[in-house]
Amino acid sequence: MAPGGSQTDVKDSLNGSMDFYRSWFGSTTPRPPLRNYLVLTILTCFCPAYPVNILALVFSIMSRNSYDQGDYDGSRRLGKMALYVSIASIIIGILIITIFCAVHFSTKNV
Repeated sequence: MAPGGSQTDVKDSLNGSMDFYRSWFGSTTPRPPLRNYLVLTILTCFCPAYPVNILALVFSIMSRNSYDQGDYDGSRRLGKMALYVSIASIIIGILIITIFCAVHFSTKNV
């Protein structure tokens, strides 16, 4: 390190400032709660609408990654998208099961 260079945060923190605490632990403002609906999207993977529920799982994981990177608005948006797609997956799965049962039990065995 060259003499006469700029001071770093570590040197300022030795003088008693709180910059080291903030740089180490981040800001002290509380983070908003995470709503990525991961449990719901994992449960929708048991529905027989496979491309739709895999898409919901991808949105949920993307929401968690956005939250970890500090993009709270993007995380909230992706979490809502995961919720909507997982609800659509549940509805499509119920429709597929209902149609399959109706066709299976309405056929006459000879």
